[in-house]
Amino acid sequence: MQPGALAGDERAIEGLPIRLVIALVVGVASLGVMMNTLGGIQTLGVTELDVRPQPEVVGESATDVSVAVVGPEGDQVADATVVAKSGTARLDSVVTARTDANGTATLGLNASLGPNQDEGTVSLSVKPPAGSQYADRRENTNVLVVAGNATG
Repeated sequence: MQPGALAGDERAIEGLPIRLVIALVVGVASLGVMMNTLGGIQTLGVTELDVRPQPEVVGESATDVSVAVVGPEGDQVADATVVAKSGTARLDSVVTARTDANGTATLGLNASLGPNQDEGTVSLSVKPPAGSQYADRRENTNVLVVAGNATG
């Protein structure tokens, strides 16, 4: 072999960088597809929760609202925590209650409206029971607060 023969030979490295880039891009794309598939498998078993407040319309006075936490088929869920927060109507503080064996919680709401405000809402959310396949990602039914003490 002549000295410098390997240094002058460029045939072996000519297509190597582009092949490495293609292999890297294909590998990353495949990994992304696999991770998305695995993430989708975990969410197949997740069930969205909703709430059914009773009454749905309250006045500005202190009122007890019974809230049923339900799954997509209407089955009630026990041991979930219902959280009531100020929406367009004001609450003195955040109100929480845990659902009983029948899937119902009672919240003591004392909502008020601002000046020149005829109606507002109290926002309800759910913290699912620990270790369950439930989730609360979508907006739930709100409680409507109307001016005065009359309830609908």
